Amino acid sequence: MIQKLISAIQKTDAPIVVGLDPKLSMIPDRIKDKSFKELGKTPLGAADALWQFNKEIIDTIYDVVPAVKPQIAMYEQFGIEGLISFKKTVDYCHEKGLIVIGDIKRGDIGSTSESYAIGHLGSVTIDSERFSGFNEDFATVNPYLGSDGVKPFIDVCNSEDKGIFVLVKTSNPSSGEFQDRLIDGKPLYEHVGAKVEEWGQSSMEGDYSNVGAVVGATYPEMGAKLRSIMPHAFILVPGYGAQGGKGSDLKGFFNKDGLGAIVNSSRGIIAAWQNDKYSKFSDNVGEAARQAVFDMKEDINSAVK
Repeated sequence: MIQKLISAIQKTDAPIVVGLDPKLSMIPDRIKDKSFKELGKTPLGAADALWQFNKEIIDTIYDVVPAVKPQIAMYEQFGIEGLISFKKTVDYCHEKGLIVIGDIKRGDIGSTSESYAIGHLGSVTIDSERFSGFNEDFATVNPYLGSDGVKPFIDVCNSEDKGIFVLVKTSNPSSGEFQDRLIDGKPLYEHVGAKVEEWGQSSMEGDYSNVGAVVGATYPEMGAKLRSIMPHAFILVPGYGAQGGKGSDLKGFFNKDGLGAIVNSSRGIIAAWQNDKYSKFSDNVGEAARQAVFDMKEDINSAVK
C-alpha cells in the first residue's frame, strides 16, 4: 500500500492529503436546505448534507491529489446515519481512484485492536464468504497501549496490503503534556518514533514501510529529528494551514529522495469557499477547494524541492 501511495504522489506531484472533516457550519445553505427538505432536520438529514458536501469536493479534486483523510468523529456524531455517510465517502473516493486514510486513531488490547483493524482495513468471514467493513487503505493508530495494540494492525496490513500511521508527535498545543516528557534523557515522542521504525521492519515495501507516523507540522525541529529516527517511515503531517503550519516548515519532514511525507489540510481546503481569498467562487465549494489545493501544492513544493 505504501508503494501505491508513493506512486499516486509522484503522479500528481502533490504530497498532499485532503482532510474530509466536514462540520455543518462549513456546508453551504443550498446543500443543507436540500438535505433537510428531503430527509428532515434530523441526523439522517445532517449526515446526507455531509455526504453531498464531500461529493462536490471529491468531484473537483480527485485528479489533483493522491489521497483523502476522512475523520470518523465528524460522522460518528450523527450515529449510524453518519457512519453510513462515512462509508459512502470512502467508497466514492475509491471509485475516483483516491487513496483513503481513515483517521480513526484506534488502539486497544490485542483482541480489540485486531477487531478494529479488521473492521477498518480488513475483512470478516461469515459462512465461508468474506466481507469488508469500512475498507480504508490506511488507518491512524494510537500506540499508547504499546505493541499489543499496534501489532494486530500490522498483521492485517501484511495480510490485506494496507497501511497505518502511528501517532508520534501530534500538532495540538497540549501534545507536550505527555509526548515531550523526558524518559531516559529523551522525550517520549522519540521513543515512540524508534518503536515505529522497529515495527515497520516487518512490513517493508522497497525503501519505505507500510507502518508510518503522524508528526505535526507545528513542530518542524521535532519533525526533522524524527525523520532521522524513522528513515523508513512515511510521515503523515497534520497541522498545515489553519493550525499554523506552512510550507517552509516542512523540508525536514522529507527525505533526500523528495519523498517520505504527505501533508494534510482539512479546513484550509474543504472550507476554502468561506475564506475571503477564494470569495470569487462564492459557494462553489469544489472549485474553491481545487484552487486551495493548487496554492498548497505550490507552497509545499517550492519549499521542499
